[in-house]
Amino acid sequence: MLLDLIKSRKSVRKYSPKHIPDEDLRKVLEAGRLAPSWMNVQSWKFILVKSQEMKDLLSELSVGQAHVKNADALIVCIADINAWEEAKITHIKNPALNPALQGENGLLIRTMEQIIYPISYMMLEAETLNIKSCIIGALGNEITELLPDVYTKVREKLGLKENQILSTIITLGYEEEQTPTNKVRKNFDDVISLEKLGNKF
Repeated sequence: MLLDLIKSRKSVRKYSPKHIPDEDLRKVLEAGRLAPSWMNVQSWKFILVKSQEMKDLLSELSVGQAHVKNADALIVCIADINAWEEAKITHIKNPALNPALQGENGLLIRTMEQIIYPISYMMLEAETLNIKSCIIGALGNEITELLPDVYTKVREKLGLKENQILSTIITLGYEEEQTPTNKVRKNFDDVISLEKLGNKF
């Protein structure tokens, strides 16, 4: 069951040297491609990174996180603001239905929101294949304004265009040493309510 998979999944930061077959990497990426998208705009791009040189550079961009350079593969997740224009949705005049009419900040928020869906799908598909993952959000980009020189170099090497933001990196690999999942979350009643906050379901 999917819920059992979600319960057992954990972030893994230590990987074995075993390589992930390209066939399985393709399945993980396909899960992201098929994720839900507001108005089917699909405002995302994904770059699979396997070269050590690029992994080292992305580790530097990620404030030196070692598991970025030690993972077998990375998926660089790009929030593509240009997709809204390319989708030709300008005929929809209601800003609630058309983020392109919500101004620069609104459009950025919606684009960053959208990329969460394929990221989740890819990480769950990876788990079904016994590929472990970790989501990297601590990095330099237009939003954090960290490490601007490194980010400029990364953008150039990845071929990013204007309004394409490196939002997240997913590390992928096989777990170096099997350890039990110790998932600590708030209690059900602390986060779930019925009809109104505080009402138990």
